[in-house]
Amino acid sequence: MIDLHGQAGLPYINRGVYTGSYQGMRYRMCKKETEEKGKYLETVIYPEPYCFEVTPEEEKETKEFPFTNEGFDEAVTWLNQEYEEQKERWEKAARAFWI
Repeated sequence: MIDLHGQAGLPYINRGVYTGSYQGMRYRMCKKETEEKGKYLETVIYPEPYCFEVTPEEEKETKEFPFTNEGFDEAVTWLNQEYEEQKERWEKAARAFWI
């Protein structure tokens, strides 16, 4: 289970990009801002082994959350849900990475 409380949070993400991985699933969280949406938390998941910049776009899934503490909690919940729902995908990526 992914638990980012104490490791990351909005103050950290407000200053930079937070990345991590969990058993084959990589994730990236960053603050975005547009005139129409204002500030929001962009959260992206993608399989190992590559970093965000070189992973093909078609392998990434993105979801936006409010840039609030509640939005951060929702993003962490989403990460855990996506891990469980796509567990086979992540396990396959992890096996390929370590073989």
